[in-house]
Amino acid sequence: MLKARVTVTLKPGVLDPQGRAIQGALETMNVKSLRNVRVGKIIELEMEEKSPDTARAAIKKMCEALLANPVMENYKIDIEKA
Repeated sequence: MLKARVTVTLKPGVLDPQGRAIQGALETMNVKSLRNVRVGKIIELEMEEKSPDTARAAIKKMCEALLANPVMENYKIDIEKA
């Protein structure tokens, strides 16, 4: 069994209203040192797969079809044995 973690983040230059809202809230809490806040998501998958290469190929298809929007988002896949 393999465990995969997919980290999805907005591409540089894509507006992040959720990140801006969080930054604004933190600034009202007197957090002064922030330059920028960006929000992403982490998706954890457990797979009945033995080959990391096969798992990576399958996860890449999942990302491009559903888990990430390739126009606006980047994704990174990390795989480890469970």
